[in-house]
Amino acid sequence: MDKLPVERDSCERIFMGTDEVTILASSPALFAVEILMRPGGGPPVMHRHDPGEIYHVTAGEFTFYVGDGPAVRRITAAAGDVVPLAGGVPHTVRNESDEDATAFVVHAPGGPMEGFTRALAAAAADGPPPMDEALRLAAQHGITILGPAPLPAR
Repeated sequence: MDKLPVERDSCERIFMGTDEVTILASSPALFAVEILMRPGGGPPVMHRHDPGEIYHVTAGEFTFYVGDGPAVRRITAAAGDVVPLAGGVPHTVRNESDEDATAFVVHAPGGPMEGFTRALAAAAADGPPPMDEALRLAAQHGITILGPAPLPAR
């Protein structure tokens, strides 16, 4: 089967802080993006939401924190690794390395995650939005903020 190439140069790019999100496909059923996460990037908080996610790491290294309380697991994923995150499971993803990292990410269903991504990017256009605004946007799109992410293991 022939693959259809995605012309990334013609795709919409938005920024969530220092993370660059390239939108590859968008529908209520799924939201597919390529994320470029700089060192230190990623959501600073543990959170949960109904949509599930699948990360296919294409370059660099991502660190995932998955679970609740003392049962939080730390998963390091390098290029070629695939990390599924079930909907409703507390998690966050960070780039704790010293290099840029990229991943192909699919959210399903896509509507809530696309709505949040776009709203937060718009709120951050002139710098980080106030925390109360970020929390309001998260709640508006079905994301529950659970608290700080664990400290990086170095």
